[in-house]
Amino acid sequence: MILEAIEKRYSVRHYKGRPVGQRKLAEVLEAARLAPSGCNLQPWKLVVIRDRAMIRSMVHAIGGQQFVEQAPVLIVACINGEGYNIGDRFDGAVIDIAIALDHMTLQAASMGLGTCWLGNYDGNEIRALLGIPSENPVVAILALGYPDESHPHQPRPRKALDELVCWEKFTG
Repeated sequence: MILEAIEKRYSVRHYKGRPVGQRKLAEVLEAARLAPSGCNLQPWKLVVIRDRAMIRSMVHAIGGQQFVEQAPVLIVACINGEGYNIGDRFDGAVIDIAIALDHMTLQAASMGLGTCWLGNYDGNEIRALLGIPSENPVVAILALGYPDESHPHQPRPRKALDELVCWEKFTG
């Protein structure tokens, strides 16, 4: 059930050294491919990094977050083309990429894998390291691997539903 995967999913910051097999990685990536996007434009390109030396070299560009070095896979999500113009206000590519990454995180959780969204990064440094053209901004980086259960996860509190939802019209 999807709600079970949502409940299982958390930001993993301790990974086992175990590599993620190609079949499992393909299933996680397939979840992104199947994700909805405005006008089905799929305005993303995912750069999958498994090379240990490259991952180590990326730590500095990812805010010096040392746990990143433990992850067997990093997935760098870039804008690739324009997204759907949402409400004549903004390009929806970033939203579409967020949806694709969220699909990946839930697929990973359903398979016993862990993920962590990484937003603290130097996009220019990441692009230089990976040869990403300037017209393809980096939106997010996803760490992926098997969680190290010797570091127990403490669930973070969530607001009550009635603090997040109002009915029929906006109420403060």
